[in-house]
Amino acid sequence: MKKKIAIYPGTFDPFTNGHLDLVLRSLRAFEEVIVAVAPSMKKEPLFTTEERLSLIKRSLVGYKRVKIEIFDGLLVDYVKQKKGTVIIRGLRAVSDFEYELQMALMNRRLNPHIETVFLMPSEEYSFLTATIVKEIASLGGPVKELVPTPVEEELKAKFAKR
Repeated sequence: MKKKIAIYPGTFDPFTNGHLDLVLRSLRAFEEVIVAVAPSMKKEPLFTTEERLSLIKRSLVGYKRVKIEIFDGLLVDYVKQKKGTVIIRGLRAVSDFEYELQMALMNRRLNPHIETVFLMPSEEYSFLTATIVKEIASLGGPVKELVPTPVEEELKAKFAKR
């Protein structure tokens, strides 16, 4: 039987405990999860793509069934190249649904053999966005319970330079 590989794409700027939660939930259903770090084309990221890759790798040390990679281009092409069958997307609130539904339907149109699976984070992370984390960190607020330790350290260092 073919190994079930799920791709969890995103900009992850920065990687939060909500993202981590979805990776761990995905591991319950799939043999391998690839966290696919995308360059941010619409917004100016705080961290470079390489920095985000490094932070996620440091946050997921010890998870043997998780790979972290950078990807560029069409997501469905990347999923096919990696022999994946599923795209993982997180839904925090109803407000996420419309955009995510449009993306899922377009991905299905581009490749009908790839499914999108929507996962909800734990309730404690249902409000959490990378944007909120960056804003709190930029103002010197505590983000310890919102992000993995390597991310917290790098956020402090990044904003101390400003």
